[in-house]
Amino acid sequence: MVPRGTSRGTSGPYVENGGVGQAEGGASSGRRRGTRASLRAEAQPGAPRGATHRACSLAAASLGPGGAWPGRGGACGRVPPPPSAPAPARPAGVRRERPADPGPPLGRSDPAMASLLPLLCFCAAAAAHLAGARGTTSPEEPTAPAWGSDGPSLRPGQPSPALEDWEETSEWTSWFNVDHPGGDGDFESLAAIRFYYGPARVCPRPLALEARTTDWALPSAVGERVHLNPTRGFWCLNREQPRGRRCSNYHVRFRCPLEVAWGPWGPCSATCGPSRRLRRRRCPSPTKNACPGLSVEAQKCVRAPCPGCSSKTCRCPDHTLLGSVVTPSGHSLPGARISLRDSPGTVAISDEHGTFRMPGVCASSRANVSAQMDSFLAGVGQAQANGSISAVVTVVLTKLEKPYLVKHPESRVRESGQNVTFCCKASGSLTPKKYSWFHNETLLDRREHRYGAHLELWGLHPDQAGSYHCKAWNDAGAVRSGTAWLTVLAPGQPACSPQPQEHLIKLPEDCSQPGHGPAYLDVGLCPDTLCPSPARWSPRCGDVGSRCCSVHRLESREIHCSGYILPVKLVAECSCQKCHPRRGLVRGRVVAADSGEPLRFARILLGREPIGFTSYQGDFTIEVLPSTQRLVVTFVDPSGEFVDTVKVLPFDPRGAGVYHEVKAMRKKAPVILDASQRNTIPLGEQEDEAPLGELVLPPGVFHRTNGEPYVGAVEARVTFVDPRDLTSAAAAPSDLRFVDSDGDLAPLRTYGMFSVDLHAAGSAEQLHAGPVAVRVAADQIRMAGHVEALKLWSLNPDTGLWEEESRLQGQSSAAPRVRREERVFLVGNVEIRERRLFNLDVPERRRCFVKVRAYANDKFTPSEQVEGVVVTLVNLEPASGFSANPRAWGRFDSAVTGPNGACLPAFCDADQPDAYTALVTATLGGEELEAAPSRPRLLPATVGVTQPYLDRLGYRRTDHDDPALKRNGFHINLAKPRRGDPTEAKGPVYPWRSLRECQEAPVTSSHFRFARVEADKYEYNVVPFREGAPASWTGDLLAWWPNPQEFRACYLKVKIQGPQEYMVRSHNVGGSHPRTQGQLYGLRDSRSVRDPERPGTSAACVEFKCGGMLFDQRQVDRTLVTVIPQGSCRRVAVNGLLRDYLARHPPTAPGDDPAAFAMLAPLDPLGHNYGVYTVTDQSPRLAKEIAIGRCFDGSSDGFSREMRADAGTAVTFWCREPVAGRRSLFQRLLESPAMALGDIRREMGEMARAQAQVGGVTRIRQGRARQ
Repeated sequence: MVPRGTSRGTSGPYVENGGVGQAEGGASSGRRRGTRASLRAEAQPGAPRGATHRACSLAAASLGPGGAWPGRGGACGRVPPPPSAPAPARPAGVRRERPADPGPPLGRSDPAMASLLPLLCFCAAAAAHLAGARGTTSPEEPTAPAWGSDGPSLRPGQPSPALEDWEETSEWTSWFNVDHPGGDGDFESLAAIRFYYGPARVCPRPLALEARTTDWALPSAVGERVHLNPTRGFWCLNREQPRGRRCSNYHVRFRCPLEVAWGPWGPCSATCGPSRRLRRRRCPSPTKNACPGLSVEAQKCVRAPCPGCSSKTCRCPDHTLLGSVVTPSGHSLPGARISLRDSPGTVAISDEHGTFRMPGVCASSRANVSAQMDSFLAGVGQAQANGSISAVVTVVLTKLEKPYLVKHPESRVRESGQNVTFCCKASGSLTPKKYSWFHNETLLDRREHRYGAHLELWGLHPDQAGSYHCKAWNDAGAVRSGTAWLTVLAPGQPACSPQPQEHLIKLPEDCSQPGHGPAYLDVGLCPDTLCPSPARWSPRCGDVGSRCCSVHRLESREIHCSGYILPVKLVAECSCQKCHPRRGLVRGRVVAADSGEPLRFARILLGREPIGFTSYQGDFTIEVLPSTQRLVVTFVDPSGEFVDTVKVLPFDPRGAGVYHEVKAMRKKAPVILDASQRNTIPLGEQEDEAPLGELVLPPGVFHRTNGEPYVGAVEARVTFVDPRDLTSAAAAPSDLRFVDSDGDLAPLRTYGMFSVDLHAAGSAEQLHAGPVAVRVAADQIRMAGHVEALKLWSLNPDTGLWEEESRLQGQSSAAPRVRREERVFLVGNVEIRERRLFNLDVPERRRCFVKVRAYANDKFTPSEQVEGVVVTLVNLEPASGFSANPRAWGRFDSAVTGPNGACLPAFCDADQPDAYTALVTATLGGEELEAAPSRPRLLPATVGVTQPYLDRLGYRRTDHDDPALKRNGFHINLAKPRRGDPTEAKGPVYPWRSLRECQEAPVTSSHFRFARVEADKYEYNVVPFREGAPASWTGDLLAWWPNPQEFRACYLKVKIQGPQEYMVRSHNVGGSHPRTQGQLYGLRDSRSVRDPERPGTSAACVEFKCGGMLFDQRQVDRTLVTVIPQGSCRRVAVNGLLRDYLARHPPTAPGDDPAAFAMLAPLDPLGHNYGVYTVTDQSPRLAKEIAIGRCFDGSSDGFSREMRADAGTAVTFWCREPVAGRRSLFQRLLESPAMALGDIRREMGEMARAQAQVGGVTRIRQGRARQ
C-alpha cells in the first residue's frame, strides 16, 4: 500500500530547496511570515510503480521550464510546491523575469495538451511516491521527489529558492556531515546527526533543511538529483544521477525555531544626544547550545540633542577625548593635524609623544577623528568611551609611498587586423589614481583609447608596432613599467621562417682534418621568438596559449671520424608551436662576508611574503614568475647576528637558471648607551682614515615600539658599509636604485650605508629612536657637485628601492683639538624604526652601458658564447691619480649574459676619461671566469675592442702589474663615447639612451670578453640542445635530456695516478632500451684536475647520461657508459660499493678492457660513497654546476672548486707517459729481447703494486662504511 503524506511547514516535496543563508556557515535569524496548509496526494490503486513513473516522465516532457504548462489556465497550469513551502525567491540584484509567451490557454486552442491534464495532475499528486529512498515514509513525513522528474525543476547553475516567510522567529544551525559518498550514495540522516553530534545540536522539529556540496555548490549547480526532508534528513542516490555521475559529498544544516522569550527593552544609555538601549532573552533549556545566536539585542535611542550640541557635533563641556597618532608598527607621530570628521579646521596638534587632548567631546558620541601629516596618508579613528566623561582614540597613519609595479606589460606578436591587450598593475600604500600609456615614448590619448590599467588595441595596423610602457600615479609620484614590444606582421609575412638559422657546434678532435684545427658543423637553430596567437584567441591579459618558433623537423646525418662514424641530427625545419613554459630559476648560497660560513636556516622573503628557508649549507632555490622584472629577496638570520640581507638578484627571463653567492654582513659588536645622555657613534672606521661621519643621538630620544619613552641602558649595534673598503661592495644591500620624479628607475652613488639595531640592554625588546642626526664630514665628499646633492635615504625591503628621508645641510662645528680648526658637516635627521637600512647617496646623471660577452674558451669563437654568466661591474671613482682622491667604490650592478651577451649600467664621463673607473668580474655557478689578457702587450683582437678607443678606456686585467694575482677581472676607464667619433660609435660603451642598440649589437661590434677557465671540456649531443635556452629542447629518443621540465645531471669521479693531467672521455650509448640500444646519445670530455695536496694525483669529474625514462616515457634505458682516459692508462681499482651495486643489478656491462671502465648507468641516484654524483633541477646548467661542485668536494652536499682526488672516487686509473726519445717496444724486442722483457716485467710489477695499494685503501674505507 502506498501511504499518504502531509506536509507541515517544510521545505518539503521538491528538490534542493536550500534556503538563502550564509554559504560559509554560521547562523542567520529573523521573523518569517507565511501560511500553513496541507497537501494530500494519492495514487490510483493498483497502478504499477514503473508504469506510473513512465507516464509521469512522458507527461513531464511536455512541461515548460520549472514544470509549467505552455498555457496559463487549467487546474495543473503549473505543478506547485506545497502551499506550506515558501515561494522561490530571486537572488539579490536580479530582476524578476517575465514569462515567455504563454500561448493559448489550456483547453481552448490546444486540446492535445488539455487531454494530458488528468495524467499530469495525477503525476503531480503521485510524485511523492515515485522517488523512494531507503524504506517508506510515515504519514506525518513528506517525501522529497528526485530532482528533474517532478517538483520545481532547477537548472544547473540556477540558485536555490530562498526560504522566506517563516512565521516563527528562527535561525540556521551549523553545518553537519556524517557520511561520505560511497556505495549507494550520500546519506545525511537526522538521526545519525543527532547521534554523532549530540541531540541538542538540532531542535526537535526543524522547519527546513539546506544542503550544499563541501565545495559550497548547490545540487542544481552540479546537476545532481537529491532528496531533502527536515524531519528525516538528506539523501542522494547514485542510481538517479545522470549517466556516468556519482553523488558529491554534501553537508547540511537545519532551520530551527527559537523557543525563547525576549525581555523588555532597558533604559537608554543617555538622557540626551545619541544613545542606545538593550534587551535580553531567556533560554528555558539548561543544555549548552540549545539556544544558538545572540542573547542581547541593541537598539538606537532617539533623544533630544544635549545642550551645546549641533546637528554635526555634540559638545559636553566636562568631557575629554584623549588620542594618539602612530604608524602601523606603533611608532608615535608628533606634529599630526587633528580634526573632527564632521567639523572643518584643525582642533589639535599631536605632541612630541604623538598624543593629543580634545576637551568638550562627549564620551558617548563615538566621534570620528581624522589625522593628517605630511608624507602620510590621512587616517581616521572612532572614539571609544572608557569612562563616564572620557573617551580614547588611536589614529594610525601609513607612510605615503610611490606606487610600485606588480605586473608589467609583456611583448606580443600579432598579425595585421588582430587585437592585442597590454596589462599593467601597480600597488602601494595608496592605490594608484591613474595610469598612462606610451607608444614609442609618446603619450597615448586617454579619451581615444579609453585605457586604464589595460590598454586594448583593436584592428592592428603596421604603424602601431613598437615599444609600449605604462606609468602609474598616486599622490606621492609615479612609477614606470618595463618596456614591451609589439610586432605587427603584414598579411602573408611569416612569424617563423621555416629555414633554420646557422648554429655551429664543435666536432670531436678526431673528426677534424689534420692541420686544419677543430672542425665545426652547422646543426641549425630556430630563433626563440614569439608567434601570433590564433585569430580566435583574444585574452585580456597574457597569452595562455602563446606559440613560439621552434623545431618542427630533424634530419639525421653521419660524420666520418677517425675510426668511427659520428651520428648527428640537424634542424631541418622550423614552425610555430606551443611554447615551452619558461620557469626562471635562481639558485645560490648565502654565506658570511667575513668568514664564508653558511647562513643556516635563514628565512627567505619575497617582498613581504615568506617563501622558505635556506638549508644547513646556506643553499636556496627561488622560482621566478614569468612577469617579474626585479627579483627582490630578503634573507633574515634567525640568530640575529647578521643584518637583514636585501638583494636584487639578476635572473634569466628566458627560463634558464642562474647561480648567485650572496654575502651576508655581520653586525658590529654592541655598545651600551645611556638613554639620558647624548651619544655619538662613528660611521666608518678604516685604518689610517678618519670616520666618514657620525650618528648623534640626543638625550631622551629612545622610545618603545608603542611610543612610550624609554629610560635606561640601550644596546646599540651600528653596522656601516664603507665604500672606501673595496671588498665591502659584495655585501652591500639592494642595487642602489630609486624612482625619480618621472617614475623611472635611476641610479645612486653611495658614500656609505648603515644599519642601526637598538634593544633594551639585557633583553630582546626592540627600541626606536628619533629624531637623530646623521653628520657627514664634508671633506670626505670630493666629487664636484656632490656636497650639494647628498641626501639621506632608507631602503624599502618590499621593493628593493631607496626612498628619500631628508636632505643634508651644511653645518659648522669647532672640533675639540689642540689646534681648534673649523670642520664642516652635512647634517640630516632621520627616524630609526622598523630595522631599515640607511644610505648616504647622490643621484647621478652621467650614465652609460658597458657591453660584455662570455665564451667557452680563450679562442673567443662567436658560436661558443656562454649564457647564464653573472657579470658584475663595480664603479670605482675617482680613479687613482685623479684630483678627487681617495679612491672608493660608488655603486655596483650585475647582469646575466644571454645569447647576445649582457649590458651593464655604469657611471661615465665624456670629458675626463678616468673620472670614473670600473672593476668588472664574471662568475658561472661559483666558477670565476678569466678576462682577456692585457700583457705582455695589449691586443685589440684579443680584448675585443678596436683602437684608438681601447687606449682611451685603459684596459688592464687584474694581473697586469702582478702576475701572481687572479685573472678574474679587468679595470677600465669609463670614457663615454664622443659624438661624431666613428671609432667609438660601436661599443663597448654606449650612451644611456642607447640601451637597445647595446642589447642588439652584433658580435662583430666592440665588447669586453671573458672565457671559462675550465676550457678543457667538450660536450657533444647527437640531438642539439642549447642549455642556456630551454626552449631549444627537441623531443627525440636520442635526446640527452629526456624531460624539458626536469633535468638530471650525473657525474662519475675518476681518479688518475700519473705525472700530469689527462683527458677523460665518457662514451654514452643506448644500453637496455630496444629502440636506442647501441645508438649514441653523446660524448663528454673532461681534463683531470690536480689535487694540490697530493703530487702525482689528479681527478676528473666526467658527465654521463643518466639512466631512466626516455622522451616517450614508456620504458627506461640504462645507458651503456664507457669511460676511457686518453693516454697510456690502466684501470687499477673500482669503488667496492659501486661494483657490488652493479653486480646486484644485472645485466652487467662488458669489462674486459683494462684501459677502460664500462657500466650500465644506475637508475638510483647514488651518492659520493659510490663515486656517483646526481643532481636534479629545473635548469640543466644549474644541475651540472651543483653536481660538479659536489664531485670536486667528494661529498653529497658540499661544494668546492678545489679537487680532492682521494674523496668519493668511482674508478682509479694508473697512467704513465713514455720516456722522451725511448724506442718503441717492437724496436727493443728486435735489438735486445731479454732487456725488453725485463722492462715489461718491471712495469707490470709497478702497476700491480699501485693496484694493491689502491685496493687496500678501498677495503679500509668499505670497512669504515660498514662500521
